[in-house]
Amino acid sequence: MSGERREGVQVSKDWTGNSKATFTTLGASNHVEHDRETHDYYATEPKALELLLDVETFNHDVWECACGEGHLSEVLIKRGYNVLSTDLIERGYGRGGVDFLAVNERWNGDILTNPPYRYALDFVKKRLSIVPEGNRVIMFLKILFLEGKERGEFFKSNPPKVVYVSRSRLRCRINGRFTPGMSSATAYAWFIWEKGFKGEPVIRWFN
Repeated sequence: MSGERREGVQVSKDWTGNSKATFTTLGASNHVEHDRETHDYYATEPKALELLLDVETFNHDVWECACGEGHLSEVLIKRGYNVLSTDLIERGYGRGGVDFLAVNERWNGDILTNPPYRYALDFVKKRLSIVPEGNRVIMFLKILFLEGKERGEFFKSNPPKVVYVSRSRLRCRINGRFTPGMSSATAYAWFIWEKGFKGEPVIRWFN
């Protein structure tokens, strides 16, 4: 499915969401906290999302809120999703200057991204606060996100519904520079939260 640019936002051609209303509330950021995401940009290998979409389906409307250069957004668009793409930093794709952590408007779709890792927990909390019951928050994170006392406390009341662990290493590359043949020393997983879910998480494997 092809996409088009509308007011700097990468959306699919049959997009029916109210992006104008969304951005009236979102506004543009002044790149707070010293352009926090500028130095934490690790683009996700598109294969990681392609493999997930072979086993999972999501809401037809998906917000990629740390879109970088569109590596994940383009996979979603090709699979037929309506995609809203934003980022704190202007990287020539979607709409830059949007500080996701400052957004308070409700989003009626799902939210999917690979966030700046040092703000990953903040991203999860924010996402869960703006989606309705039953909608999902999907994050590509290091497996070690399962560790830590603060995250452990958060998981007690906000457990992920499913964690998909990659059997083989997938790559994230700083500034989107993917070098052929290079492997990764880091283990990643897709964490999927469903707003309102209170059961025990399920661990599954893919790739």
